[in-house]
Order: sequence, then C-alpha cells, then structure tokens
Amino acid sequence: MADVVAFDLYGTLLSTASIAKRLEKHFDPVKAQSISALWRRYQLEYEDFSAITRNSLLHTLADHHTSLSEDDMAEVMHAYDNLSTFADVKPALARIASDPNVQAVVFSNGTKTMVSNSVLRSEDLSPHASTFQDVITVDEVRQYKPARACYQHLARKTGKNPAAMNNLWLVSGNPFDIVGARSTGMQAIWIDRDGGGWKDAASPDLQPTATVHSLEQVVQEIQSRK
Repeated sequence: MADVVAFDLYGTLLSTASIAKRLEKHFDPVKAQSISALWRRYQLEYEDFSAITRNSLLHTLADHHTSLSEDDMAEVMHAYDNLSTFADVKPALARIASDPNVQAVVFSNGTKTMVSNSVLRSEDLSPHASTFQDVITVDEVRQYKPARACYQHLARKTGKNPAAMNNLWLVSGNPFDIVGARSTGMQAIWIDRDGGGWKDAASPDLQPTATVHSLEQVVQEIQSRK
C-alpha cells in the first residue's frame, strides 16, 4: 500500500519570499523584502481566509506607511498565482512521481481556487502538478491549520481513519503545521532549509517525526521508518 504524503504548499513547495521581486516594481529592494516578509507573517495571523491575502497586504502596507493603487494591488495579488518553487522542489517531485509507493497530495490553507491556481499557474510547479493525486484544502472544514479538524479532514479525503492517523505523513516548512499534525498523531517531516534547528516554545513536547534540510530527503526518511 502506498504511503500518503501530504505536502504543504506555501512556504514548503512555493516560496512566498519570491514575491519580493514583484514588489520591487513598486518599492526599493529593501522595502520590498520587508513588505514581503511582514505580509507573510500577517497572512498567517488573519482568520478570515476568504480575504486573508488582500487584508494582510493592506495591513503590511499601512505598517510601512505606504500604499498601492487598486490596479497595482491587483497585479501584486495576481503574483500569488505564479510563485517560484524552492530549489529542491523539482528534483524531489521528479523522484516522487516515479515512486509507486508514494501517494502525494497538496494540503493547504486557502480556498480551493486559490491553491489550485498556485499549483497550476506557477511556471515552476505546474509542470509537476500531475505528481499530486489531489489538492486538499480547508474549505469544507471552515477552520484553518493547525486546527485538529483540518488534519482529520485530510485523513478522510485520502481514505484514512481520522481516529488512527499514524500512517499518514505531512511535509511542511511551517512549524505551526508540524505541531498541528503531530497533535493528531500524524507523522510529520519538517523541512529545515535554513538549518536553524527545531524551535517551538508553544508546544515543546510535540517534535517532528523527522527533520530534513532538503525536500529530496523526504522519501528516504519515510522508507527508513518502515
């Protein structure tokens, strides 16, 4: 039986930092990088996901005492449909696509439309879209990761028992996502690309099943634990 491996999208496969390049059309490079980073932070704090990306950008621009026209806002928002992947994503997905023992899905906060657009319209990721057997979002749950209901929803969508999730894997570069998965009994691999080590003061007892520095190590980690 194939291992179900759920890949988080934003911050794991797609780099939200890459949107800084688009912001450089409107701001100097230092401010563009600062806006990009703060936008991502606020994006994780908002609760109404239907307006999360726009509202968090407005909040960030206000913090920087600047603004964009409606046309420029629309252009920057559209950039979320064409984020760049991290450098390790393409070779990792090529390996996963050729491995019959891995059933890969995308599992993300956001609406189904937003997440699907990000997968299918990204110049980097779209050639590998067929690697994923499904795109699963929290739309139907009306809650957002790291809520327990989101991971139980993932289990149901992939044919797993939500009451026994130890054979379901999450791969994420976001610590809050790892903690949410582990709290439900899922296995979770944290992508620590910066090599900073695991830190989560809020839930110190919940550790990743494994920590890797490259997405290319994921399949090997899963196979080593069978």
